[in-house]
Amino acid sequence: KDVSFQELKLQHDAVIIATGATIPRNLAVKGRENKGIHFAMDFLHLNTRSLLDSELKDGKYISAKDKKVVVIGGGDTGTDCVATSLRHQCESVVQLEILPRPPVERSDSNPWPEYPLVYRLDYGQEEAKAIQGEDPRQYLMMTKSFEANAQGEVTALNVVGVEWIEQEGRKMPREVAGSESRIEADLVLLAMGFVGPEQEPFADALEFDERGNIKAAYGHYETNEPGVFAAGDCRRGQSLVVWAINEGREAAAVCNNFINKL
Repeated sequence: KDVSFQELKLQHDAVIIATGATIPRNLAVKGRENKGIHFAMDFLHLNTRSLLDSELKDGKYISAKDKKVVVIGGGDTGTDCVATSLRHQCESVVQLEILPRPPVERSDSNPWPEYPLVYRLDYGQEEAKAIQGEDPRQYLMMTKSFEANAQGEVTALNVVGVEWIEQEGRKMPREVAGSESRIEADLVLLAMGFVGPEQEPFADALEFDERGNIKAAYGHYETNEPGVFAAGDCRRGQSLVVWAINEGREAAAVCNNFINKL
């Protein structure tokens, strides 16, 4: 906010960009503007900061206590939302996934040594099952709209079941007629992944790939601007911390070689 990208380049021999992929995927449906609908990372960041600063005594977080919580999206972020809501002592938690439930055993299209795409309970779902008696996930569900009370606070989701069909060479979700239902909610957390890195600081200087990530080859890390390198999620898209560590170390070595040649 206070220093431009051009200033950084002028003041330093090299720059490494490692800003992550922080733009969350939104859910553009009717009622999205209602109160009580938050991006998952806002919920998780505020909780962790308040927990570390005051053991949640400062109240500077989004509380799930005594609320009906719906988490939209799976993955690690969705799991963290489920577990955090339970630890806030929510009234209930439901997790919606648009994908089908994975098989109990490997399918023929997922042979060893590929990572096994099978049904499993992560820690958040294990905690939910222990407290609520069942896995909180509902599969093949798509949110169509949100309902709210007179104060503009979310009260429910209108959802529909889907099936996945082949269309123009791609798998696409199709609504199942007659599968509409309603889920009550006081707090909705959107955990549907991320669409890429913030581009604004570098938009006029750097090239981006078709997914909106900073364009730089793996192993080389240099962008179209000499002396400017990119590593981690801002380069490869949302991924695991082990990849961030790998790319950070390699980019540092590449940057060091660049500086030594000046």
